[in-house]
Amino acid sequence: MASRTIVINPVTRVEGHGKVTIHLDGDGRVSAARFHITAFRGFEKFCEGRVFWEMPVITSRICGVCPVSHHLASAKACDAILGVEIPPAAKKLRLLMHMGQFIQSHSLHFFHLASPDLLLGMDADPAKRNIIGLIKQKPEIAKVGIGLRSFGQRIIETLGSGKRVHPMGAIPGGMNQTLSPQARDQFLNGVDGVIANSQLGIEIIKDYYSKGGEEIARFANFPSGYLSLVDENGNLELYDGKLTFKDSKAITLEERFEPKDYLSIIEERVEDWSYLKFPFYKKMGYPAGIYRVGPLARLNVASGITTPLANKELQDFKGLAPNSMVQGSLYYHYARLIELLHAGEKVRSLLEDDEVCSQEIRVNSTKINEEGIGVIEAPRGTLFHHYWVDGSGKIRKLNLIVATGNNNAAMNRAVFEVARQYVKGEKISEGMLNRVEAAIRCYDPCISCSAHALGQMPLLVQLVSADGEVIDEVGRG
Repeated sequence: MASRTIVINPVTRVEGHGKVTIHLDGDGRVSAARFHITAFRGFEKFCEGRVFWEMPVITSRICGVCPVSHHLASAKACDAILGVEIPPAAKKLRLLMHMGQFIQSHSLHFFHLASPDLLLGMDADPAKRNIIGLIKQKPEIAKVGIGLRSFGQRIIETLGSGKRVHPMGAIPGGMNQTLSPQARDQFLNGVDGVIANSQLGIEIIKDYYSKGGEEIARFANFPSGYLSLVDENGNLELYDGKLTFKDSKAITLEERFEPKDYLSIIEERVEDWSYLKFPFYKKMGYPAGIYRVGPLARLNVASGITTPLANKELQDFKGLAPNSMVQGSLYYHYARLIELLHAGEKVRSLLEDDEVCSQEIRVNSTKINEEGIGVIEAPRGTLFHHYWVDGSGKIRKLNLIVATGNNNAAMNRAVFEVARQYVKGEKISEGMLNRVEAAIRCYDPCISCSAHALGQMPLLVQLVSADGEVIDEVGRG
């Protein structure tokens, strides 16, 4: 049997453009698999020459799904250029907006993008295995997702100058608007429902895992490093904190490392088959130094969570691998829902603090440092914004490493592991195709962020022989 290649182009139910190629050897076994990022947007290049204080608004346009993450990471980088510490109330407002982003993003991904696979089945009719099918079969669950996302978006809109997408609330040196007591009370009235519905989501995913057995644990399970921010006690930290890197055996290789020094531990590799770079841990080299970020990584790295309900769930999560790391990619969904619960609890604690309505929300500075680095935990993982400026404040160059970039090598490994497990023979089954895509969806990639692409996402998968003959083909969209 001649060698063959399967192409999934593009991947569906993710944001942006990407494709998968799966290479079969002469015996029909998977010999290699790659997740290709096929779009290029060039944000790093066309921002050169702009003044740094425009960056929080410009970079939020990188993505319509996680604009707050870029907005806040950029604002933090600009704070560093100004050399200022923002007022406590401004930090709390930024953190409140950040939690709104986590609520809307995590609920969107789980209830609308991932749950059709989990609740309707990987082999379900693709015409029904989507949010519309979920609404028809499980309307109460779909409504929960819509309600959670709406709550998060209203927080973003309130603090982002009336914008649910591409907010303008954070500025270099703080925030540009306060939170009124009336708005604070409205959110407080709804946050208990957010917490309860987050717990419902956790019950749903736990029920799914209990029925999946060993297959769940094996799905895209592979060793890697894990990187995230933590607070001074090693707890989950989503806005500030220091970087911690642990290996696949839970051994800490970098503990509370200064985020501004990230380039001393992270290096980026370029491959000729993808526009997205491949970051890796320098001391281990490539590919040994591949690592994961995002919900799974954060809960693997963190020793605790500062909100009680989420912390209790974290201990159950860690019980899946008591002396090691939770490595199966499908557990990203569990971790994501624990973070959703934490975000709801954090919103409540922030709103109960009277300082969140303070008028002291910005500081001024005439200083311009040559560099500014802002690091934050986006819903999808660790996000780096690094700006170099001249004396007038114009951007000379910038470096953006987004969560999907940090996860790039890991997503490629996940595709390979799932393809190796499910791709058999010369015919392409739709369920096989979907499982390969589901491995990518575990990471909730934002390809537009990472490639620095817009458009519709039809799907074409071809099985091609070594001499170029198309043996089998499946189309979608």
